[in-house]
Amino acid sequence: MGGEKKGEYKVVPLKKKKKEDEGVADGQGGGGGDDDAICLKAKMSLVNGITVIVGSIIGSGIFVSPTGVLKNTGSVNLSLIVWVVSGVFSMFGAYCYAELGCAISKSGADYAYIMDTFGPFLAFVRLWIECMIVRPCSQAIVALTFSVYALKPFFPDCEPPDQSVRLLAVCCIMVLTFVNCWDVKWATRVQDAFTYAKLLALFIIIATGIVMLCNGHTEHFTFENTTADVSSIALSFYSGLFAYNGWNYLNFIIEELKDPIRNLPRAIAISCTLVTIVYLMTNVAFYTTLSPIEVLGSEAVAVTFANRLYGYMSWIIPVFVAMSTFGAVNGILLTSSRLFYAGACEGQMPEILTMIQINRLTPTPAVLCMALLSMLYLTVRDIFALINYVGFATWLSIGVAVLCLPVLRWTQPDLPRPIKVNLFFPIVYIICSVFVTVVPMIASPVETGYGCAMILTSVPVYLIFIAWKNKPKPVQRFLVIVTRFLQKIMVVVAKKAPAKV
Repeated sequence: MGGEKKGEYKVVPLKKKKKEDEGVADGQGGGGGDDDAICLKAKMSLVNGITVIVGSIIGSGIFVSPTGVLKNTGSVNLSLIVWVVSGVFSMFGAYCYAELGCAISKSGADYAYIMDTFGPFLAFVRLWIECMIVRPCSQAIVALTFSVYALKPFFPDCEPPDQSVRLLAVCCIMVLTFVNCWDVKWATRVQDAFTYAKLLALFIIIATGIVMLCNGHTEHFTFENTTADVSSIALSFYSGLFAYNGWNYLNFIIEELKDPIRNLPRAIAISCTLVTIVYLMTNVAFYTTLSPIEVLGSEAVAVTFANRLYGYMSWIIPVFVAMSTFGAVNGILLTSSRLFYAGACEGQMPEILTMIQINRLTPTPAVLCMALLSMLYLTVRDIFALINYVGFATWLSIGVAVLCLPVLRWTQPDLPRPIKVNLFFPIVYIICSVFVTVVPMIASPVETGYGCAMILTSVPVYLIFIAWKNKPKPVQRFLVIVTRFLQKIMVVVAKKAPAKV
């Protein structure tokens, strides 16, 4: 971990070839020049910003979450309302991030906002939640979704065996880990190709749903069996909001966006509106054909939908969805190194996680760490419990990030704010965040208890590895030995030493 004094120990880098560790941007390799210079080059247009947000949001959630939302709302109509409200809720949060992103234009997004507002401890808690819970847990969920849809054509009349699903999920993660460790260009090509499959699958489903609506198939759109339990409705938002996760990803690369004062809020408004409409129409399409009982009984809603309507061509939907989720797993691996790098620059992550493989110029340690954590989460049997873990941790920490906005208005009134959001939006968002984090503690104490326990593990880690500056010499030597050992095993070196906290 970072936080040690600069003169207390020195990690000796491995011998490098002439320019093999130069020109590595954000720990991902490729290209030339200093990584800060690359980060500051504004190359992304408004359209690029929209595609970043849309591509980050649309993943496995729309194919997994309909069951979780319906399970906790009880009726089709209320579940559709939850989908719309989740989209509006995400848009409110993204709008607040627009002000924060233009006022604090640092890598790391909400991690940087919390660091500047509340200091290193809460910033580390946010970093810990994201790196140890949200990213690997989300990757495990997406990998499981890939496995279910990839195996479904081989088990048309029953659910795929659980062990087979988890084994294929492990294989998916391992294959993409190899791709991301071997060559960043391979990883980006995988990402581009599988994004088209994702959009094509949703377009086919929505077009089919429109045809079914025109034919009068509206019998399932009722409020029948609507739950009156407030805590269950709160849990339904975990599944809904999970599908919208990713709306804040553009803030991680705001320095690369042309004219961010103009384009950031526009990209947020257009992309969040577009995704909300797509998600709503996809759910409407499902319910034109499937009854609530069929949706609740299916682990692969889109496959069940395809089997009912497409006949011998029903295989196309699970194939497209599997391709979509395969690409989403790749996307998480590809982007996570940026967050590791931001944390290490503040001295709050192990130095090894920002090191680069000297031959392949890839962030091998960060990718391997993500892969190992994701496979650990695959041992959890209930996928919706995983979503609850992610939901609790994500919306608690993002709620704290949005709280930075009014706090900074009070503590730093002279901070330049090219975009100034009406305080109505952060206040509403914070109130809703309290609702979706506190109420489920009563309804689902086991899952939220695990989530709290995972968050609290950040406290001893912070105290031992970051707050404790004057470590004994044996401890310092041990850290050096471990870092050197891992460097030799993975053949990696550091491009830039982490900044001191």
